[in-house]
Amino acid sequence: MNVPFLQRAPAWAVAATTSLVLLGCARTEPPAEPVRAVKVITIGVAALQSTHEFAGEVRPRVESRLGFRVGGKITQRSAEVGQHVKAGTVLALLDPQDYRLAADAARAQVAAAATSRDLAAADFRRYATLREQNFISGAELERRESTLKAAQAQVEQAQAQLASQGNQARYTSLVADVSGVVTAVEAEPGQVVSAGSPVVRIAADGPRDVVFSVPEDKVAAIRAGTEVSVKPWASALQLTGRVREVAASADPATRTYPVKVSLQGETQPPLGATVTVVPQSLNVAGTPVIKVPTSALRQEGQGTAVWVVDRASMTVKSQPVQIATADGNDAVIGAGLLPGMTVVSAGVHVLSPGQKVSIWQDKGSALAPVAAQAATGKVAAGDAQAATLPVKR
Repeated sequence: MNVPFLQRAPAWAVAATTSLVLLGCARTEPPAEPVRAVKVITIGVAALQSTHEFAGEVRPRVESRLGFRVGGKITQRSAEVGQHVKAGTVLALLDPQDYRLAADAARAQVAAAATSRDLAAADFRRYATLREQNFISGAELERRESTLKAAQAQVEQAQAQLASQGNQARYTSLVADVSGVVTAVEAEPGQVVSAGSPVVRIAADGPRDVVFSVPEDKVAAIRAGTEVSVKPWASALQLTGRVREVAASADPATRTYPVKVSLQGETQPPLGATVTVVPQSLNVAGTPVIKVPTSALRQEGQGTAVWVVDRASMTVKSQPVQIATADGNDAVIGAGLLPGMTVVSAGVHVLSPGQKVSIWQDKGSALAPVAAQAATGKVAAGDAQAATLPVKR
C-alpha cells in the first residue's frame, strides 16, 4: 500500500512547504517613490544689472591709400609703419629714366615747332611787304598767314606735351599730401606697380572715430547724435562720444550694422585700441524684471520650462517660460512666472510631473555653531580639569 508523501513527511516539512507556496502566490507591491529634496527660490522682482556692451576699435576718421599716379619700378621706400610724416614728405620713388627721356623728346618737339613757326613768320613778313607793293595778291598773303597760325598751334601743342611729360616725371615721387601716421605699407622696393596701386596707407591727424557693430534688432534704437560711453580696455579712462554715422545696410559677412562714434575731448586712445562701447539709448540697467538662475531652466519640447512647487501638496509641475535676455548668470523671464511662486533651482533633470519633493536646507550652517559650541565646551572643561590637577614637586 502506497502512503502519500505528506502523510509520511514530518509536520515541520509540511508547514515549510505550505509557507513557500503562499509566499509565491502573494503580490509584491512596488516600492514607494522617494521624496526628493530640492533647492528652491521664491520668485521676486529684481533690478536688471547688465547693460548692452559692444566691442569697438579706434580708427582714424580719414585714412588714405596713397599710390603713384604713373606706373613703374619702385627704387626706394622711406616710409615705415608707425612713422609720423608731415605733408610734403617723400614716401617712395620710382625709376624716372623713361619719363625723363619722354620729357627730353617733348622738349625737342617744342624746339622743332618753334623753328617752323619762326620760318612761317619770316615768310609772312616778306609776303606782307610784297603785298604792300602790289606784287602779290591778297589771297597769297592769306595763305602765308594761315601757315603761320598752323605753326604757332604746333608750338603750343608741343609745349603742352612737354608740360605733361614733365608732370609724369614728377609723379615718380610719392609725396604725403597730409600729415599723419603710416598705418600700412603695401609695396616694397623692386616691385613694379601700376598707376593708382596702393603703396602706403596714412591715417590723417585729426579727430578719431570708434567703430563697432550692432545686431539688426538693436540698430533701430541707435540714432545719429545719441550719446555713448567709451572705455578703453587697457586703461580706466572714461570717454564720452556721440554717434556720427549708422550704416544704411548690413555687412554682407557678419550681417551687423557698423556704427561710427566721434570721440570728444583732447585725450583720445591710440589708433587700433580696443574699447568697450555702451550706447545710452540701449542702457536698461535698473529696470525691474523677474530673474531665475540658469540651473532652474530645462528644455521641454521646443521651448523652455521650470519646475514650480505647490506648497500645499509639496509636488512639482512643469511651467513653460519665455526667456527675454540674460543678466550675468541669471536668465530674465519675459513671461510665464509671477512673483511669489516657488521654483526649483537645482536638480531639475531628475524630477517628473506630480513628484513629491521636500525643501532642502543646508545643515552645515546649523551644525557649525553646535560643533563650535561643543568644541568650546571641551576646551573649557579641559582647562578646568588641568587647573584641579596636583602639581608635582
